[in-house]
Parts: sequence; C-alpha cells; structure tokens
Amino acid sequence: MATKIRLQRHGRKKRAFFHIVVADSRAPRNGRFIEKLGSYNPITNPATIQLDVDKAAEWLMKGAQPSDTANAILSYKGALYRKHLQVGVNKGAITQEQADAKFAAWMQEKEAKIQAKRDGLADARRNKNAEAMKAESKRREAIAAKILAKNSELSEEVAAADETVADSEITAEETNSAEETPAVEESPATEESASTEEAPAAE
Repeated sequence: MATKIRLQRHGRKKRAFFHIVVADSRAPRNGRFIEKLGSYNPITNPATIQLDVDKAAEWLMKGAQPSDTANAILSYKGALYRKHLQVGVNKGAITQEQADAKFAAWMQEKEAKIQAKRDGLADARRNKNAEAMKAESKRREAIAAKILAKNSELSEEVAAADETVADSEITAEETNSAEETPAVEESPATEESASTEEAPAAE
C-alpha cells in the first residue's frame, strides 16, 4: 500500500481550509484516511498551520510520500529537518540529545522569523490605517472649508439684500412724509385787512 501525506479540502467556496492527513494513495481526496496530522488555513496572513511534527517525521521515516503542497508545509514546520536529524541519530552520526538541541534551536529561530513577520504586518496595517485617517481628516476639512465659504457668500448676499430693502423703505417713508405735510394757513394780519376793507365807511 502506497501511503501519502496530503491535504483534504474543507470549507465553503473561496474560504477553503485543509486537513493534513496520512492516507492511501488510492483513496479519494476527501475519502478515508489513516491519521490526521494537523490543519492548514491559507486565508490568514501568515498562514495558520497546526502540525504534529513528531508524528509527521515518524510517517516520513516509515516511507510516506508527501504531495508538493504537503512537502512545503512539512519543510516550513520542520518535519523534514526532524527526519534528517533522526536519520543522523539512527546512523550514529549524532546523539539524540544533540539532535533535539539542534531542532529546538531551529524552531526558536523559525518562531522568531514568524513573529517578526507578524509584527511587520501589524505595523503596516497600523500605518495604513493612520494614513487613511489623515486622508479622511483632510477630506473633511476641505468639505468644511467649502461649506464655510458658501455660507459666507450667502450671508453677504443676504446682508446686501437687507441693505437694499432698508434703503427702499427709507425712500418710501420720505415720500409719504412729503405727501402728508399740511398746507400753510393764512396769517391773521391778512384776515384783518380783508375785514377792514369790507367794513362801511363812517358817515
């Protein structure tokens, strides 16, 4: 029986995640499997990989053949390096303690690289959000300036219209006062002279 380490697809359309399994090469992709070694989610950045490295290395030592994608995942998580060290132990080139120490150092260095990548992505997201906030603030300030300018123009037009109405009202009041002024009465002296002329001469 040819044994393979490969991926089983799960999840919905365009949101797939995978199980890393050991299965018979003749079995369907999502069919029966011998053992589940972990999971792989390529949607996240960096990709989320959970893998039992010791079991994967054990299956590799037994002759299981990984698919191309599974081989990349096993290399990324250190299963292939674990197998390489175990082969050295079996040949007597190094001791088990030396192999474990080398693998622990390799894992520590790998975790540091992954964490550095996560930090870099987080910083990039923060910078992107800060730039977006600055752009949004500038856009709002520009809109506020346009509204302020428009309101000032409207207020100037309203003030000019009020002045025109006030001038017209003043002109109308002056015209009305001129029309309502009474005629000048005749002086009393004129009335007395007229009465003297009308009186008969004394005999």
